[in-house]
Amino acid sequence: MPAKSRTYQPQKVRAALAAQTEALRTVVHGLTADRLERPTRLGTWRVRELLAHLSLALGRLPAALDAPAPDGPVLSLAGYAELSGTMAGAVDEAVTDHAATGFAGPLAEVVAAFDRSIDAVRDVLDRPAGADPEATAVVVGRRMLLTDYLVTRLVEAVVHADDLADALGLEAFPHDRQALAAVTRMLADAFADHAPGGAVELRVPPYAVVQAVPGPKHTRGTPPNVVETDPLTWIRLATGRADWAASVEGAAVSASGERSDLRTYLPVFG
Repeated sequence: MPAKSRTYQPQKVRAALAAQTEALRTVVHGLTADRLERPTRLGTWRVRELLAHLSLALGRLPAALDAPAPDGPVLSLAGYAELSGTMAGAVDEAVTDHAATGFAGPLAEVVAAFDRSIDAVRDVLDRPAGADPEATAVVVGRRMLLTDYLVTRLVEAVVHADDLADALGLEAFPHDRQALAAVTRMLADAFADHAPGGAVELRVPPYAVVQAVPGPKHTRGTPPNVVETDPLTWIRLATGRADWAASVEGAAVSASGERSDLRTYLPVFG
């Protein structure tokens, strides 16, 4: 686990989420009807189901903020990452239901439904931020610090924007830089929590460096086990979108040292 839990600046997170969701809106407004039926790398989901999932993940933000806060400890980002791997079945069922209602119609209706979700996000982000650092949201029946919860919405918006770009054959998605940075850091920290130790230094320039993996801890000089990659490759590895061996073979990942094979610890976010 990182030596100290990372904190995120509320205003930067809000600005990043606003920019990333508007980038998604722009891409969705450029879709043609035939592209709704394109397959994605997410099992049986087409672009239609992917948009339904994004709509759910982002559009639930107002309800999460307005729900009565339950008793109990605050859920950390590391705890949320751990829970994410248990939610796949429930998420798939919810997406199937949502796709069959608000996202089953023609393109114009799908775009309008997606717009309503993005508008709901913007309505929340336009609320006064306030000065309470302990403000919370409610997710999976637990309390989370509001800014941490907004970081999880950034994860959804960045990871699935990359899925959308892949499905549409786009060369690259126009991610907001601060959104990409926050998601890279969150997933690097989740990896360090998932594989605690100091034997490997994971570098994802220019956004994150963490030490992880059980074994002798590096303290001085050049680390004996180093893994380095770019932000998007790291995000894909951490969420199960990319294969470790193929990424190393294709030089998307540089891994040196006998403990630098991370495939046992991936993915870290379901």
